[in-house]
Amino acid sequence: MSYDLAVWEGERPADDKNARRSFGDLYDRCLDGEVKEPPSERITAYVAALLERWCDITEDEDETSPWSVGPLIDGASGPLVYFGLAWDRAEEASSYAAAVAESMGLICFDVQQNRLRP
Repeated sequence: MSYDLAVWEGERPADDKNARRSFGDLYDRCLDGEVKEPPSERITAYVAALLERWCDITEDEDETSPWSVGPLIDGASGPLVYFGLAWDRAEEASSYAAAVAESMGLICFDVQQNRLRP
């Protein structure tokens, strides 16, 4: 089990309810559909920024990576990336991921709490 976040491009939803709807629509279109798109440039840059801080779990020889699956970029399609964090690292890593998303003008949605971050 993992702690999941979704990050996407677009205008910030007005509230958590609209964010849930936006996430659901994007997930259905980008990740649950028959054809997966290559990640957008901004999402690719976002994932790269996360991997500058912690390596991909597929390359983690020291077991320091907070990601629960990898390669991390595999959770990206078009304007959306959906990824999991290990529970014991979720607080630190999700805070960092949300801050990076905000600094890049992206939307961060906490899937467990059904709320926008930060």
